[in-house]
Amino acid sequence: MTPVFDNELLRTFVAIADSGGFTRAAEQVHRSQSAVSMQMKKLEEMVGRPLFEKVGRSMVLTSDGEILLNYARRILRLHDEAVSTLQQPDMVGSVRLGIPDDYVAAFIPRIMARFAKSYPMVQVEVICNHSEHLTKAIKGGEIDLAIVTTVPGSMEGEILRREATVWATSKHHFIHEEEPLPLVLFQPGCIFRHWAMKALDKIDKPYRVAYSSPSITGIEAIVGCGLGVTVLVNSIVNDAMRVLTAAEGFPLLPESAITLLKTKTSSSPAIQCLSEYITEGFRDHQANAA
Repeated sequence: MTPVFDNELLRTFVAIADSGGFTRAAEQVHRSQSAVSMQMKKLEEMVGRPLFEKVGRSMVLTSDGEILLNYARRILRLHDEAVSTLQQPDMVGSVRLGIPDDYVAAFIPRIMARFAKSYPMVQVEVICNHSEHLTKAIKGGEIDLAIVTTVPGSMEGEILRREATVWATSKHHFIHEEEPLPLVLFQPGCIFRHWAMKALDKIDKPYRVAYSSPSITGIEAIVGCGLGVTVLVNSIVNDAMRVLTAAEGFPLLPESAITLLKTKTSSSPAIQCLSEYITEGFRDHQANAA
């Protein structure tokens, strides 16, 4: 008999994969750890294959578990999307979303396309600025949601994705060998600008800010033609660039946490719904990149 997946089992399964363990997943789905274990035993019986294996003290997904995880995310996303659309098909309102310019093209189009298809009457205003400004705007109630760069654990908010922060230069030039090092950075207030200058100061490496730009398009164009070195999250580095390593004299930079912040001064179904779409969209992006 063909098994019929229970959404609650799949939801617990995804929670385990995302949180890294049964204990944390139990907290997320509001069940006891023994209940979560029983759910996974039932799911494995339905599938007919083990979904987890023990490595040291941790439980990790088997190859079959990885396959099921991809399907589980898609099933739950479609289920939740259908429910929310049918419950609030004519939802109206507006949402002010802040996001740094360098993340817009990489993460936002698919999320906005799905959201607009389900809720065409909701108006979304996208405000591009650096993370420091957007964090202040959230606290001041000037925007409703913000996707910002933080150091993991440095502030409240939902971590959407962890990223390596890297030095990047043109793939076809050797500008990184010049002294003082010419930097191509976002404008003052950008956390990457602060990290870059602090890291170079720490090792006494001479540098100069050769170019500043408010947009990723400007950064990419200037770096791509070999006029300087920049700092970005690894997933933003394009095909015209390459990552510089410690072996080439470039210090390690802090890990970036792409974090979703929500205003505490206002709330609406539209704001809550878009925040859920953003969270799910980043999870899909991570799964597809794996």
